[in-house]
Amino acid sequence: MQATAYTYDSETRSGSVLLDDGTPLPFDAAAFDAGGLLLLRPGQRVRIELTGEGDDRRIALITLQTL
Repeated sequence: MQATAYTYDSETRSGSVLLDDGTPLPFDAAAFDAGGLLLLRPGQRVRIELTGEGDDRRIALITLQTL
């Protein structure tokens, strides 16, 4: 699934993305580290992998979207 980076805190390595429907979804350091990223800037397109359903939906992996 694709999304847009919305916030990112380099100290905690956590932040949030906006899904294409405008829904914000937070991610934690574990999801950031799983993608092997070093930095994330708001506005960058990202690819995310989700786990869970409904209110238990979480980002398990976040990487940069590449063509």
